[in-house]
Amino acid sequence: MTLAAAAAHSAHSGFLSPTGIEIAFVLVGIATFGAALVTVTTRQLVHAALWLVVALGGLAVEYLLLTAEFIAWVQVLIYVGSVVVLLLFGLMLTKAPIGRSPDADSGNRWAALGVAVAAAGVLVWVVVDAFRTTWIDLDGPAQGSTEVTGAFLFRHWVLPFEALSVLLLAALVGAIVLSRKRSKEQS
Repeated sequence: MTLAAAAAHSAHSGFLSPTGIEIAFVLVGIATFGAALVTVTTRQLVHAALWLVVALGGLAVEYLLLTAEFIAWVQVLIYVGSVVVLLLFGLMLTKAPIGRSPDADSGNRWAALGVAVAAAGVLVWVVVDAFRTTWIDLDGPAQGSTEVTGAFLFRHWVLPFEALSVLLLAALVGAIVLSRKRSKEQS
């Protein structure tokens, strides 16, 4: 094998010779999927919230591996830092049970699994169908860059983002109101 042929072969690696980043992506994806599975199957609500932190942190690592650093930090700050803290505050303020909760389990596990598998199948089909003919412009700015992400976010997603923030604020106020009513009733 000549030097030119070896260089052409190494530059044209293909599907069956993954790079280190691709291997790391798959391993982190498996760990994230495992954390998400434990999140929805555990019977302790606080443990579920903490496993959610692990799953969302795994998604942030996946974004870093895709060189979308801005999205990774938004994932950490917004979801891991805010939503999970809000969820834990909601659990504490509503005096949810800390240990095993009999309310967290029902006899509908098989029906829920069927609905989850069907919903996942529909979601995969919709995403594949929607992006089948989409091509990424490699000559323009990087797709995960701050400039492109900010322009897209503030052009198309301002109203849903603000609506979500109002919804989260209403949920926090509702949790505070519910916890105060219970403490007045107990006094």
